[in-house]
Amino acid sequence: MGVSVVDDAGRGPVCTGSAGTASAGTGSDSAGAAGPLTPAAGLSAPVSPASPAAPASAARSSTTRSSAARLPPASVSASGPAPSGAPHRLSPQPDGAPHRSGPSDTSRRGWRDLDSRLLPVLGRLTERDRHLCRLLDDHRVLTSSQVADVCFTGERRARMRLAELYALDVLDRFRPRRGGSPVPFHWVLGPLGAALIAAEHGVEVADLAWRRRLVYDLAASQRLAHLVGTNGLFCALARSARAREGCRLEQWWSERRCAAEWGEVVRPDGYGVWTEHATSLPFLLEYDNGTERLERLARKLDGYARLAQAAGHPNWVLFSFGSPRREAEARRVLLHPVVPVATSARAGRGAPDGPVWLPARSTGTARVRLVELAGLSLAGA
Repeated sequence: MGVSVVDDAGRGPVCTGSAGTASAGTGSDSAGAAGPLTPAAGLSAPVSPASPAAPASAARSSTTRSSAARLPPASVSASGPAPSGAPHRLSPQPDGAPHRSGPSDTSRRGWRDLDSRLLPVLGRLTERDRHLCRLLDDHRVLTSSQVADVCFTGERRARMRLAELYALDVLDRFRPRRGGSPVPFHWVLGPLGAALIAAEHGVEVADLAWRRRLVYDLAASQRLAHLVGTNGLFCALARSARAREGCRLEQWWSERRCAAEWGEVVRPDGYGVWTEHATSLPFLLEYDNGTERLERLARKLDGYARLAQAAGHPNWVLFSFGSPRREAEARRVLLHPVVPVATSARAGRGAPDGPVWLPARSTGTARVRLVELAGLSLAGA
């Protein structure tokens, strides 16, 4: 399996190829147009459906792919091939979505002004900066610590670079109000970050779902904590992958992308593929903050059963709960004859790749590591 590592200065790949085969990177901090993005260690970059120079219609043509190509792969053990990932798709504003007017909108001339402002900034962006912009395009918002988990070796270095990108108008930020407790900065794409994403995909900024009001909409959203929490679980996996040899977060799909692929059947909070050495585990995530009734959680499993039928195989559905009490209550209704379910409580249980998962049909209390779920019988889960 190919491995790509971005060095801590964000200068591009220092190791590319199969494990154990190294080559020196040739990128530099000023290489703003140095070719395809290489992600930070432990997080695989999604495959782009079109080159950056391709027309917008080519970038959007992936929406017409057959549904068979969108189904999640089954678990793969050491003897089998790695699961195939779905290509990255740019997120244009969906058909029928309300179009905001007023001060948050920018005219076509305004978008061209963004392009002219982007040109002198490109030379100051590193490969890691581009990767971060793509992450924010996909996942909308990340906290400072989450950015550090995915892209940096330390939070102090992350905060310094984030401040620079904010000053360049590549990123925007806000601090939501949460009682009297301190809240970290939450980061979203800024105007020039959106212009960069549009340029890489050969579309206009106006064609993206991004709007300048995004920072205000997210700050006021009642679902912000849920979105940040979901992203935090995947960022924790990325952090573990960077720290442990042979581990990778091969795929990380957002709730929006899952809805675009499978929304008529089921809407998970995320989809991922976790790999340790030659064993891969595809999984669907339900991130619970205790706001839904248990009966509603149980009804979701019928949708996952329909997805398993369409795919020809089931995939693990992971429920992450905020407390052991909530987990214990939910486990009573999360038994399904077709869908394999495992649960975890986030309070003090450690990293999500560790021994924190308890299969729903387990009669004991011994928890297993994330990758160990791949070796369990799906029918008996």
